[in-house]
Amino acid sequence: MQKLRFEFVVSASDKDPKSSTLYITSITTEEGEKYELSEEYRNITHHSELRKTDFYNKVRANVKRHDRRTGWVQLTEELKTVYLDELGNIQFKGQLLNIASEKDKNQDSTLGQLLEQLIISNTKPGKEINLKKITERFVLEKYAHKTTNTQQWMKMFEKECGRFKIEEDNTKIEALRLFLDRSCMDWYLATLSQLEIDDNWAEWKKRFLETFADKGWNSWKYALAFRYKEGALINYATKKERLLLEVNKRMDPASLVAIIIAGIPDFIADKIDKEEVKDSTSLFNEIRKYESLINKKPVKDYKLDNKKRIFEKKPCSTCETLRKGARYHPEEKCWFKEQEKRKNKFGITGNTSVVEVELNNHEKNL
Repeated sequence: MQKLRFEFVVSASDKDPKSSTLYITSITTEEGEKYELSEEYRNITHHSELRKTDFYNKVRANVKRHDRRTGWVQLTEELKTVYLDELGNIQFKGQLLNIASEKDKNQDSTLGQLLEQLIISNTKPGKEINLKKITERFVLEKYAHKTTNTQQWMKMFEKECGRFKIEEDNTKIEALRLFLDRSCMDWYLATLSQLEIDDNWAEWKKRFLETFADKGWNSWKYALAFRYKEGALINYATKKERLLLEVNKRMDPASLVAIIIAGIPDFIADKIDKEEVKDSTSLFNEIRKYESLINKKPVKDYKLDNKKRIFEKKPCSTCETLRKGARYHPEEKCWFKEQEKRKNKFGITGNTSVVEVELNNHEKNL
């Protein structure tokens, strides 16, 4: 007997369920006879000679929990001493191994199916830790008060639940909590105290939509008024598209393109050929061509700035003090202020100045 086939299974460790360990379940001879190891000797730590082989190193490097590997190992003199007695019988630790029964062979043939069921049962959304792992794969943002379309968000949530086989009502209710922003958690806790987590999902959904549904025009107004201010043009365009589709998922491509175009600077919009853009994808391709023309500083709204300057104008305080009336001009350019400075400089009082007085005194002394 020159070689034996060992069967490895990766499972939770006996000492620490969070870690994985290799176990040897059976040994098969070249003649096809399969022998089972007793439970106490299946852990790989008992097989020090086998751990020195290349086959073991390959298995260890490529398996994960619940995997199963089988392979032939060439018997060295050391391995023969461990797994064969002097007559060639299969043994381990001085004990002869039992031949697997037909029933055990049939069970072994379905081990892969059993392991698959074990994986499914472990990932079945019943425990919070597993549910979190599943919902991390959802293509969905958390719901917050700023979400523009509650109805559409709920449809996407249910679609993702269906994609990951989350079908039970109580599991959907648990998953909903993981997708609520902190600002919405008060509603969840209040509803939980009234309906309980095992109640009908339809009732939870109804209350959610009635509470957060946007029945006004704020979402529409924000989506339509949103325009480019700074940064990359493509970032503006993609966000504008998202806002518009959140309020109207069925918006036709032509309208979508036109509204996005309306929010970009005119000198960029004038360069985009209307006939060349048929949908948002082609529009995005055109927009990328002109990114270099955009100054990264915020685009100023000069009309708005002019209005601000008009409203911010105040009467000149110098004119008001001298009772010259309400005059709207920069105070530093006030003509009367300049006159006052000159008077103060030369000491002018009425029609007589200090300079004139000094000149008269000087003439008298002569």
